[in-house]
Amino acid sequence: MKLELRGITKKFGSLVANDHIDLVVEAGQVHCLLGENGAGKSTLMNVLYGLYDPTEGEILVDDKEVVFKNPGDAMAAGIGMVHQHFMLIPVFTVAENVALGNETTKAAGMLDLEATRKKIRQISEQYGFDVDPDAMVEDLPVGVQQRVEIIKALVRDAEILILDEPTAVLTPQETDELLEIIRQLKKDGKSIVFISHKLREVKAISDTITIIRRGKVVGSAEPSASPTELASAMVGHAVSLSLNKAPAQPGEVTFQVRNLTVIDQNGQHVVDDLSFDIAKGEVLAVAGVQGNGQTELTEAILGVQAHTSGSIKLDGQELLGKSVKDVLGSGVGFVPEDRNVDGLVGSFSIAENMVLDLYDKAPFASGIAMKPGVIAKQAQAKVEEFDVRTPSISTPASSLSGGNQQKVVLARELSRPLSLFIASQPTRGLDVGSIEFVHKRVIAERDHGTPVMIVSTELDEVVELADRIAVLYQGKLVSIVPPDTSRDVLGLMMAGLSVEDAEKQLTEQHSIDPSANGGSHV
Repeated sequence: MKLELRGITKKFGSLVANDHIDLVVEAGQVHCLLGENGAGKSTLMNVLYGLYDPTEGEILVDDKEVVFKNPGDAMAAGIGMVHQHFMLIPVFTVAENVALGNETTKAAGMLDLEATRKKIRQISEQYGFDVDPDAMVEDLPVGVQQRVEIIKALVRDAEILILDEPTAVLTPQETDELLEIIRQLKKDGKSIVFISHKLREVKAISDTITIIRRGKVVGSAEPSASPTELASAMVGHAVSLSLNKAPAQPGEVTFQVRNLTVIDQNGQHVVDDLSFDIAKGEVLAVAGVQGNGQTELTEAILGVQAHTSGSIKLDGQELLGKSVKDVLGSGVGFVPEDRNVDGLVGSFSIAENMVLDLYDKAPFASGIAMKPGVIAKQAQAKVEEFDVRTPSISTPASSLSGGNQQKVVLARELSRPLSLFIASQPTRGLDVGSIEFVHKRVIAERDHGTPVMIVSTELDEVVELADRIAVLYQGKLVSIVPPDTSRDVLGLMMAGLSVEDAEKQLTEQHSIDPSANGGSHV
């Protein structure tokens, strides 16, 4: 099935999210949409899937114009979409989830789940999905849940599949498995629209690449293009994809976590008896699939997790039980994973956001009175130092791009002497140029002698920044390993295997398949 978009424009008020986009996806083709978060990729696909009405333009399927008023229209035309955040009901079985919205009934109007089970088994066998129709979705690994989403589309006879950032929550092994599934779907004649900002995956799976920047198509590329060429096309200027850093020179261990446990409202141990150290002048990167205790770990250190036990010591002082203000006052710099919710006050100016945790301290205040002149001078200096692109320090933080918002948070947290620096998902949603800047600042803080903890679900980022890598799985510490540990071993550890078991499994796979080279395919 051939898909064509002509002049698709989508406006939200004065914001132009998609600007006269032309796109052709041929039958049996994997067509990658490459662009940074916020480039307009997902908006374009939501228009195609009937979730948004286009402001202008037309959609053609097999050279015939179609109008989709809702996702049902798109599905009826043979288009299926697997969203970045899965649309599954955890307490339902696979069959019940697949049947939703596409129910078949028996006599007396009873739901005919057996017919759905049969279709799931057929599709699972055809593509090697290995999905049990009667399994509860909440009990399935993330990678299998994604297969359920694909099955939902195939049961509805989708000939065009839209995969929106499909590897965002997968381990490297699950990513490899997904790419193999895509190859099988292509072989079967399906057309795939693969949306991503990850260069490895785009190069590995695409037949052709369309690059979107700020809502516009800025070019196309072949998968043979170098990562540097693709990255430069995404951001509009030359960038470096490698971080030149000197080996760490670890000093005294000044940050210690012992037997840290965090219990959530359901009584689950979301952080389970965690112990580790960080020395001055080193980066400990915490790796793992999102949802394995990383968020709760950083929040426990900051002092916002209520049901916490164990010990968190910085420079010999116990932090557990202290208020957030006291933790920050102890010399902890903290970049949260969601800058909009926890890092910035959007309606405040850049200058005001620069002193959110220092507004009542000298030199920014005298007694109960703030000093606007001093605050403005500090903000202007940091805007220049961190290259924050803004017309004025009086500009509300909400009006800045994601990259510039992150620079404001970094500027604030790195504007004072630190005893510990924690950054959670430090480059989420940033363009390649901003990522390069953030990584350099993190290493500069390390080289200044500060203990640094980075939490990231991006394995490339973990390997790039880490002096040691701590892998979490279901709230437990699997192990701490050096940064030259292979991606395949790290991926298996992120799925819960020990280092020894991961290496053993890879050795056995290699002996079965001598062509395997021990490295990730993506």
